[in-house]
Amino acid sequence: MFDAASNPPSFWHNGPAPGAFYNFPGTRSGPGDFRQHSQAPVTTATSIVALTYKKGVIIAGDILGSYGSLARYRNCPRIVKVNDNIILGAGGDYADFQYVKDLIEQKIIDEDCLDDGFKLKPKSLYCWLTRIMYNRRSKFDPFWNNFVVGGIQDGEPFLGTVDKLGTAFTDKIICSGYGAYIAVPLLRDALEKNPTPSKAEARELVEKCMEVLYYRDARSFPKYQIATIDEVDGPVVEGPISVVQNWDLAHMIH
Repeated sequence: MFDAASNPPSFWHNGPAPGAFYNFPGTRSGPGDFRQHSQAPVTTATSIVALTYKKGVIIAGDILGSYGSLARYRNCPRIVKVNDNIILGAGGDYADFQYVKDLIEQKIIDEDCLDDGFKLKPKSLYCWLTRIMYNRRSKFDPFWNNFVVGGIQDGEPFLGTVDKLGTAFTDKIICSGYGAYIAVPLLRDALEKNPTPSKAEARELVEKCMEVLYYRDARSFPKYQIATIDEVDGPVVEGPISVVQNWDLAHMIH
């Protein structure tokens, strides 16, 4: 007579032993051998403000790295010159930005090593970033960033953005983070009155946006970088620049 208590039926072939987990093919094995993807960014940077002007592009962003709500790191530049054609800004997780920046720098080195007379163009970097971001998103391990790519291609200014999902678009005005809610209306209103601002006018607009963001965004900082690129002066990164503050508007602050 079969005794089920003392002779239980065997588990399925290659199935889990009692009290153990099934070892799926192609995964790591061993005690404590596991991988956990980041569920949220840790040290973050806030808004990027970008605008095209007559024959050029301007991008600005402050230099604060926030550890949650703590203004922890106060010298985190995130506006970079990629090459003679491209400037780049990024918001979101600062560590992920540094990692992607290293990838881009290696890509530029590889391009230079070819020595074929061609340089990476802004539309090419923009398209490449969409693949990088979407690839990591598909692995459920995204880069927690929003990249803004600006540059000059075929004599015309180019401005595009890519987010952590690989979603991308181009426009004359691009702002990330809190700037998408505060700075975009200001810039759109200005461009309706003057669709092709000069370099000086565009810089004045961006500086005003950075001042307003400092007043309104709890994760902002009164020091920021500005990068411009056009055919005359090429890529120029300036900063840190201090916000000109005027707290007379805060009537409740004494």
